Amino acid sequence: MFFFIGLVASLIVGWILFPKALYSQKQQPIDFNHTLHSGLVSNGCESCHFFREDGTYSGVPKLAQCIECHEEAQGSNPEEIKFVEQYVKKKIEVPWLVYARQPDCVFFSHAAHVKTANMNCATCHGPIGESEHMKPYQQNRITGYSRDIWGENIGGVKNTWDRMKMDDCSECHQKEKVSPGSVQTQKEGCFVCHK
Repeated sequence: MFFFIGLVASLIVGWILFPKALYSQKQQPIDFNHTLHSGLVSNGCESCHFFREDGTYSGVPKLAQCIECHEEAQGSNPEEIKFVEQYVKKKIEVPWLVYARQPDCVFFSHAAHVKTANMNCATCHGPIGESEHMKPYQQNRITGYSRDIWGENIGGVKNTWDRMKMDDCSECHQKEKVSPGSVQTQKEGCFVCHK
């Protein structure tokens, strides 16, 4: 009986309480509205997120891109006023919390996925272009990385938050037989991205 109670208590602490204590929740500096912006720009996601001439991916837009439309606030939205007053007028980059920031030992190529594999951004990032609010950023208190880059939880059950995880990458690569060579190479495909 005591063994069963101890086991249940350990599972509750390890699977429920520890993850809640491990991650701190932060809000983005500005609550960005993708829906509003995607309705105003001419080239969809690529108006703000694009490939540079050298083939690298721009990722989160820099202030210089935003200033083109936001030298002054365009309306009475408190988030836009905050953006203009705190960042645009002071010429300070917004300290965005990047959900998909990878560790230094990882190489990820957007070009290989978008240009070579012709993948749509929503395949990995979901319908982010339809979001009106930024979701909370959950940061691992030990590593400093976002919760969004890790895969299945300790119990082997897929997590429910809505961004791409390493497990998703692995499943897709195996399904599409992306890694060249034998089945053994495909299973060891982690070293294609991990240095």
